[in-house]
Amino acid sequence: MSNTARDIFITGLRNAHAMEIQARELMERQSERLDDYPDVKGKVQMHLQETNEQLRRLEQCLGACGESTSSLKDTAQSAVANLMAMGHAMAGDEILKNTFANNAFEHFEIAAYKSLLALCGAAGVNEARAPLEACLKEEERMAEWIDANVEKVTMAYLQHEQRQAA
Repeated sequence: MSNTARDIFITGLRNAHAMEIQARELMERQSERLDDYPDVKGKVQMHLQETNEQLRRLEQCLGACGESTSSLKDTAQSAVANLMAMGHAMAGDEILKNTFANNAFEHFEIAAYKSLLALCGAAGVNEARAPLEACLKEEERMAEWIDANVEKVTMAYLQHEQRQAA
């Protein structure tokens, strides 16, 4: 087992944990403001539950390596998420901005999990493969849902705005 690979893997796990903290904060803030978009709210709340499970899996992976999360990274990502959510909340087209940002964020998460999976063998932590694959599949499903619903969300926003203007 290469210590370099293990070190990179541990850093990646900590980064992924902080990333999921950021995702959780974003979804919590967004779900508070999605009453006009019940389909989106339901999907965000479902993915929020998955995210909490992903955090648990990442903590288990770190624990199995004798490591822990990075409080500094987690706190910083939480603050960033809340600032992002506040910024979008002030926009009239908040639902669109959130949809676009969520689409990008899901793909960021997918890439992070693919990177961690690539390191499992070199880092000597093949037991982390199954939990990381589970996280990857959840992120891929959410990304697919967002992508498949951009048009629907856009048209729902248009209808909402037309009702407000009438």
